[in-house]
Amino acid sequence: MCGFVGWVNTRSREEDKLLIIDQMAETINHRGPDDYQKWVQGPAGFGHQRLIVVDPKGGVQPMVRQANNEEYVLCYNGELYNTEEVRDELKAKGWTFNGHSDTEVVLVSYMEWGEECLKKFNGIFAFSVWEINKQRLFIARDRLGVKPLFYSEQKDGIIVASEIKAILAHPDKQASIAEEGVLEILTLGPSRTPGHGVFEGIDELRPGFCASWQHGTLSVKRYWNVESHPHHSSFKETVEKVRELFTDAVERQLVSDVKLGTFLSGGVDSSAITSIAAEHYKKEGLGALQTFSIDYEEQEKFFKSNSFQPDRDLSYIQMVQMAHQTKHYTLEASVEDLVSRLKRSVELRDLPGMADVDSSLLWFCERIKNHVTVSLSGECADEIFGGYPWFYRKEDRDRKGFPWIRSIKERQKLIRNDVSKRYDMEKYMLDRYHDSIGEAPLLKGESFEASKHRQMLYLNMNWFMQTLLERKDRMSMGASLEVRVPFSDHRIVEYAYNIPWEMKHHGEQEKGLLREALRGVLPDKVLKRKKNPYPKTFHPNYTKAVTAWMDEILSVPQAPIFDLFDHKELQTLNESQGRSINKPWFGQLMTGPQLIANLCQINHWLTVYKIKIN
Repeated sequence: MCGFVGWVNTRSREEDKLLIIDQMAETINHRGPDDYQKWVQGPAGFGHQRLIVVDPKGGVQPMVRQANNEEYVLCYNGELYNTEEVRDELKAKGWTFNGHSDTEVVLVSYMEWGEECLKKFNGIFAFSVWEINKQRLFIARDRLGVKPLFYSEQKDGIIVASEIKAILAHPDKQASIAEEGVLEILTLGPSRTPGHGVFEGIDELRPGFCASWQHGTLSVKRYWNVESHPHHSSFKETVEKVRELFTDAVERQLVSDVKLGTFLSGGVDSSAITSIAAEHYKKEGLGALQTFSIDYEEQEKFFKSNSFQPDRDLSYIQMVQMAHQTKHYTLEASVEDLVSRLKRSVELRDLPGMADVDSSLLWFCERIKNHVTVSLSGECADEIFGGYPWFYRKEDRDRKGFPWIRSIKERQKLIRNDVSKRYDMEKYMLDRYHDSIGEAPLLKGESFEASKHRQMLYLNMNWFMQTLLERKDRMSMGASLEVRVPFSDHRIVEYAYNIPWEMKHHGEQEKGLLREALRGVLPDKVLKRKKNPYPKTFHPNYTKAVTAWMDEILSVPQAPIFDLFDHKELQTLNESQGRSINKPWFGQLMTGPQLIANLCQINHWLTVYKIKIN
């Protein structure tokens, strides 16, 4: 994976662009520490930070190529999993290639098909193409939003970048948030509205969207979305199709010129990816697959079973590791490992995040990078196949608004009275909720319950899944580790969108259909294991560390967090070690010390980014 920046401006000088492109690109060096190249000519300039995974010599960027009386400049971040099929189709049309990189295939595909090339790709990507003669910039993002892309329109041009921080590094940009940005943080955080960059004047190109900028006009369009169709296949046929699509997705994503491994938590999703990958490695004579799991200091002593996390991962990990003889590493994080990365994880995300759920992943990816450069992970299965409680638990399904934001009243309680009166947090949340479910493609004539299920799928795909994919991208790229997510294959998503809930919830178990598709692939105990979320630490020293951090903030009355939050309420929360609020702030995990850490992260974000609240 990589990172890139671009700036088109009709009035600035080339020598200014050279300096500013360097300045912007330096902020995302972590995304591509292996090589940095830039291209500046006339009104346009681009910088590319490269993490080399395929074709070191043939994949250098920005990549420039001429044809059809036009010269094209490509910056690309991602990985195509059907590179050879697309290359063969282009060769049949007379195109030739200088290397074997997917970068060159992306560029030539655009030269041949224009924006229609997006329909040809199976992969994760964000890219820009500058057409020199037409003075036209084209940008696009993969269907499910695995790879990020942000932009900012200017009076005389446009700025694009893989991360928000690179745009903020431009001298014309100021880190400020207006009413909507405040509401995004207070009401929806750590999620955010699709396409919303939170900072004033910064937008996100949504998943499945592309855009073109020419002569001062930006046109944004959607090129992909799920579609509703009747599902006529039997349960057995559906199981076979899911198994076929999933196996193909995993095997496609094992292509790499560098060392590759898998995350292994002992849950169904990562275990399934590991099992398919390990068997493929054996068949191809590639040796033992490397697998990685995370655990925490003294977890066996302090772990407390609850409805979300009924048991630990260790025994299930061992079952999968033994079944496939992988070369396994259990990496144990200390409290200091987690706490020391709470600030860095905010800076990587450019926004307040998910506390130690983020910092632990950052630490984990840093350790994995000591062994491999590419890894596969199990994100997206729960959103696509209905693994979360809110898909099947009545009180969750019937809740007003987003089912993973159950804390709107508790959020309001922590906010200053004058801020609470100024911003209608509940209305903002409900408006964003209704906007999203209103987009969901429904099937004419289907039952009310079936339509509700589609809306829940669409909501999860565009909100909860995006939050987790953003976390995985920023933390992994913060460690210069490429992470691939086979369950995000658009063919799986398109097919699963139309599978009836009764099939998905086979046997009254979350992801029952997926489990059936994996029968014979996974050990039976792993196959039947109740869903566990990403593991968190239960160590009391973590609680002590984050409450001490909050004490430091509380001792500074002018700390920027108190422009939004009530000092006394935060003090009460901290004195109770977070127990005065018993509902998760977000999702299933952000309670107690995780909530306190998130609030500390908000203060750090406001401080380090020097954010002006308008």
